[in-house]
Amino acid sequence: MSELTPSDEDTLIQEARVWQAKGWTARVIKNDDDDGWAVAMYKDGEAEAALIGPWTMGRDKKNPKPLDHNAFNTLVKTASEFVRRHEQQLHASLNKSLMLNGDDADYKISLQIIPDEDDPHAYLSAFDANGEQLARIKVRPDFKLNQTSALKWLQQDFARID
Repeated sequence: MSELTPSDEDTLIQEARVWQAKGWTARVIKNDDDDGWAVAMYKDGEAEAALIGPWTMGRDKKNPKPLDHNAFNTLVKTASEFVRRHEQQLHASLNKSLMLNGDDADYKISLQIIPDEDDPHAYLSAFDANGEQLARIKVRPDFKLNQTSALKWLQQDFARID
């Protein structure tokens, strides 16, 4: 028979101003902008808050309303959606593509930007109608992908761009 150990939920903090569960921590903090309170949502392992928003005053109109299970679940849902939207926007800003009609075939031209601190760069790729990669070259991270630049690259038989 195995020994029973407390679950992770048992070791998490679940207090009036700090609540942990589901990979998140909610902290009720003093709102520096006014006399009210705010709640900061931290994803486990992250040093910065993923989301900070206003928090309700308690009945005494002086202290914050205590966190509880239902409020925490709502905060997790809101913060998760915010992080997901941010990740989608970041992905869209770093990955662009367009369709190009060539003389004998259609092509998908894609630009993938790599925002590396030491060596920011991008890859320009060409794909045929079946999704097979035809070419891939390294370009500057500020390369502007548009119909004109894609057509020029196609006309150069996907040669390296300087």
